Amino acid sequence: MATEATYRHLIRKAGVRSGNAIVADTRIGVHDVVGLVVNGAGVDDVVRSLPELTRAQVYECLAYYEDHREEIDWLVAEQMSEAPE
Repeated sequence: MATEATYRHLIRKAGVRSGNAIVADTRIGVHDVVGLVVNGAGVDDVVRSLPELTRAQVYECLAYYEDHREEIDWLVAEQMSEAPE
């Protein structure tokens, strides 16, 4: 029997980041964190780049990614296609 995972540090809030998963008490999307990691950043690099996050929050974003890979991959690809060249 599968159970629905809960994430202590992550929320969805209507009107914030299009309702996508974000780190609680921030406007940082899970896809923002994952985007840094897939582009070569380590957890410590992410915390240095986004100092309002803790290591635990970054790891939880990665756990969410493992459970919702298709959703996050799509958001990361969309974000990267909008990046200035």
